[in-house]
Amino acid sequence: MYAVIDAGGTTFKCAVSGADGDLVFKRRVKTRHPDETVRECLEFFRSSEQQTGAKIIGMGIACFGPLNIDDRSKNFGKILNTPKPDWANFRIRERFEQELGVNVNIDTDVNAALKAEMKLGAGRGARRAAYVTVGTGIGVSFIQDNVFIAKPTHSEFGHICVERHPEDLFEGRCAFHKSCLEGLASAAAFEARWGDAKLVDQNSRAWEIEADYLAQLCISINLLLRPEKIILGGGMLLAPTLIDKIRAAYLSRINGYFLESVQDIESKIVRPWFGDDAGLAGAKILAEESIFMPQRESF
Repeated sequence: MYAVIDAGGTTFKCAVSGADGDLVFKRRVKTRHPDETVRECLEFFRSSEQQTGAKIIGMGIACFGPLNIDDRSKNFGKILNTPKPDWANFRIRERFEQELGVNVNIDTDVNAALKAEMKLGAGRGARRAAYVTVGTGIGVSFIQDNVFIAKPTHSEFGHICVERHPEDLFEGRCAFHKSCLEGLASAAAFEARWGDAKLVDQNSRAWEIEADYLAQLCISINLLLRPEKIILGGGMLLAPTLIDKIRAAYLSRINGYFLESVQDIESKIVRPWFGDDAGLAGAKILAEESIFMPQRESF
């Protein structure tokens, strides 16, 4: 079987995939210090082997960034200059590879999610698509003709500058840029000024402000790449009315420039087919690919 992790800034989703290909979700691990987090994940995978009698033969990790995703680099799978305490420079791929004794394939959470959506989900059949995840941070991935445009690095489009909403006086939450898109519209930024998103009334102006920032992101993506699909995922998009507010704000701001109808936008700006498990589905694909990877020297 395969070991699979969707490694987020708040939780690590751990699962195993058996011979039938189905993911068996077993445990969420709170993202704490790397040593504690990895130890708990390993306990789960080893316990799964004992319970099933099956051996893990490969692993896939969809990981928060910034992350080295150049598979020719000696630092492949190393987390880079993240503001998340204790995780900067952590060699997450290497740690799991050493502990489990199998090849570990790794990519950013948003690249992995887009990989799954292009193969089996909302992006199926499209030549050009973008995936946005709005969670603890904001990640964006772009693909054209099965090639991730930013490889061998990855996009940091979540840190673009946006026009501040006139009603928003929040200074911003990004550790590097304060009021970039992520600093104003990530789940962390939303919670810092409005509280737990699950408890904020859907009629609150908070959602209009959030939608305006994410609509600006969608406009920037469309102006730059003209994708057939813009897939919006992550925890914030679980809010039931948010995607409709984003579409409405998009139509208002773009002001007819592309001559897109309401139906055009509903077809273009969509939720992931895999929902909140898109990263996990992508990690499963990475795990399946891991067995074809050459053995790597440890550094």
